[in-house]
Amino acid sequence: MNKEAIKNNPLLCDIETGMCEITDENSETSTKNTMPSTKKSVKVIYYTDPICSSCWGIEPQLRKLKLEYGDAIEFEYRMGGLLPDWNYNSGGIGKPSDVASHWDEVSVHYDMPIDGDLWLEDPLDSSYPPSIAFKAAQLQDHEKALLFLREMKEMVFLHKKNIAKWEYLEVAAQKVGLDTEKLKSDVENEAKALFEADLKLGRELGVRGFPTLFFLDDTGQKEIVYGTRPYAFYEMAILKLNPNATKSEYSKNWETLFSIYPTLTAKEFSVLSGAPRKESEKQLNELVEKGNLEKHTTKNGSIWKIKNAIR
Repeated sequence: MNKEAIKNNPLLCDIETGMCEITDENSETSTKNTMPSTKKSVKVIYYTDPICSSCWGIEPQLRKLKLEYGDAIEFEYRMGGLLPDWNYNSGGIGKPSDVASHWDEVSVHYDMPIDGDLWLEDPLDSSYPPSIAFKAAQLQDHEKALLFLREMKEMVFLHKKNIAKWEYLEVAAQKVGLDTEKLKSDVENEAKALFEADLKLGRELGVRGFPTLFFLDDTGQKEIVYGTRPYAFYEMAILKLNPNATKSEYSKNWETLFSIYPTLTAKEFSVLSGAPRKESEKQLNELVEKGNLEKHTTKNGSIWKIKNAIR
């Protein structure tokens, strides 16, 4: 895929920069500090989108960051509005099927399972419905909202489900224990305004693509990390703002990791356990053979979960 096509289309993530860029000509690029301070030493405002493939690629790093620096950082998830609709034709991309092969390429690059056939079988018209649904979930419970976001990502990237449809959003919400009737009501009402507020703040902060992470200390100083980067980039941003931030030790055995994160890819398990990538997948497959884990395989990789777990 040529660089110009990637630059002009939000669903084509640039593998070199690790970014899915938006194309809002009216976007303000002001760098003024409009972000509130935090009680924890470092606040992380994370701009993402449920169907951003680079945001799926960053999951291993973010999960490790929360385990090692969770006592020092506070995450605030904001939705960026990657795909408003298909009323454009830029960079040679004018229809959903054009994205299918790109997702397959991104999957290989990040070593995270993504099945691009979604765009051939049941493509999304917009990423706004799942984004608004996430804002609605936040109104109920922030922790469940994050589980809901993860569930939506697994649905779209691994199970080829069109998460712009309420039927799939409802299933994801039920799995993580959200009140689906309240969720639907909030989606149709208050959550839309919250989503618009995220978009507005994103424009004020100059967000041009996803993932974008703003690291902010209690004096208003900030570090920005654009795109899916190696773990050290995010760790360095924290330590620049708070050199005294203490890295927490955590148990790296498989039972503990799966108790914290109900589903793990081989790349995630490798990053969190510290084991080599091939050894990690071998261990996960052995746990499947022993009956401890279940495995779901796509054409571009697999994901594992505790056997008989709700999710």
